[in-house]
Amino acid sequence: MSSSVSTRVDLALRGIRVDAPVSRRGGAGPSDDGHLLVDGRGSAIPINLNSPYRVREGRLLLDGADIGMAVEPVSRPKFYDLETADGVSYEKIAKLHSSNVLATTVVQTCIRYAEDQRCKFCAIEDSLTAGNTTAVKSPAQLAEVAAAAVRLDGVTQMVMTTGTSNGRDRGAKHLARCVKAVREAAPGLAIQVQCEPPADLQTITDLHDAGAASIGIHVESMDDDVRSRWMPGKSSVPMSEYWAAWTEAVRVFGRNQVSTYLLVGLGEDPDEMVSAAGDLIDAGVYPFIVPFRPLAGTLAARDGATAPGHAQLADVTGRVADLLTRAGMFGSDQKAGCAACGACSVLASAGA
Repeated sequence: MSSSVSTRVDLALRGIRVDAPVSRRGGAGPSDDGHLLVDGRGSAIPINLNSPYRVREGRLLLDGADIGMAVEPVSRPKFYDLETADGVSYEKIAKLHSSNVLATTVVQTCIRYAEDQRCKFCAIEDSLTAGNTTAVKSPAQLAEVAAAAVRLDGVTQMVMTTGTSNGRDRGAKHLARCVKAVREAAPGLAIQVQCEPPADLQTITDLHDAGAASIGIHVESMDDDVRSRWMPGKSSVPMSEYWAAWTEAVRVFGRNQVSTYLLVGLGEDPDEMVSAAGDLIDAGVYPFIVPFRPLAGTLAARDGATAPGHAQLADVTGRVADLLTRAGMFGSDQKAGCAACGACSVLASAGA
């Protein structure tokens, strides 16, 4: 692994001391981050006042020494200064991620948020309780904000995720309505949708027909024991439903326009994780490798969980990047979404 990739791994785990005008705290995960350009590449790095890394005059310093990398905080977007006619801040409806991605959680509640059901790395409802967002974003609100973000800040893609609902669609129907409205207001904006596997697979076609360019169906771990420990509610959806949804999504959206999160550091065997990532790649699904980092407000943070070690994250990321490269699957070839952005992972720095 090159020194620059090793440094990017280190930054993902140890964070950085810098003033980041664009950042996020709480929410659905995977971490509390500041959004920076590291050697020109969008990167979501934890802000850590105790980190040995800091920025001075646009250069990354390690224990005071310039290590040859440029760092520039992403500027606060202009659309954050606006609000809807009824007085809701645009920033509460959607946020800037990296330098050119608009992101929103269209429904900020989840049926799995009781403590015995909640994903331990997720704080989706805490940001709502704190007043940092609204419970449900309407299609009209999202269309208004998206059009402004494109016009004022040059946003080129959008990510729409949702808390899980009680319906068979698990929240996807509202996502489809929101996608349709945004596409009408900002026709050139590529959109990724994210949801649990819908019980009715027709919903995947409905999302595509509404105008979504890609889809994320996030499993976080392929190991059922890990899933039951970390995601007691979500793990009730069997892996067979995930595979059915991924297969249908690849049929509808195409190879490498479907992705899933795999979190390093939940206790899954690294060899088994890399093998599972290979199975996903063979099926045309991009495994987005992201380090688990305890998020403020989560059960994991409360219980003292820690991020993975440098060696583990570097090993898994490097091996999966090699698999992706050999398969000709690159995040940059996705039309929108987490893999297309790449900021929360080291895969892009590793060539994938």
